[in-house]
Amino acid sequence: MRVRVEIGTDVSEKEIVLRTNEYDEEVERMLSLLQKIQKTPQLIFYKDSTEYFFSADKILFFETSERQVYAHTKNDVFVVKHRLYELEGILSGKFMRISKSTIVNLSHVYALTQSISGCSIQFANTHKQVYVSRRYYKLLRERMKEVREKI
Repeated sequence: MRVRVEIGTDVSEKEIVLRTNEYDEEVERMLSLLQKIQKTPQLIFYKDSTEYFFSADKILFFETSERQVYAHTKNDVFVVKHRLYELEGILSGKFMRISKSTIVNLSHVYALTQSISGCSIQFANTHKQVYVSRRYYKLLRERMKEVREKI
């Protein structure tokens, strides 16, 4: 496979052209990844009296607590003015609900730990973790397998 990038001053919009002799699984995966990148939303995050604008890709997980939705990054917590069910519709396929009160970014999952009390998710380079409802555990394992196969 060859990859070529052309940079020109006469280009008004970014364009990706994929040339192939057949439409196979590899082409389908590439298109799927490109579509997911394109759909990454820019949400507004709030902390104190400041509004923050960054990609949802930086979010580890969203959780509800006391009728408020919080977005957790590695080092910070922000308020989001959307309900979890609204976020499920807005966010790309990298995100998945894992309990009644939590949506997780699958691309940041570092480890799944099973114990008698349930399953927890750990994230790389942070102390934060969340718990997976038994109802969502099997689907989570399947989605994690899909995510890892696409990388």
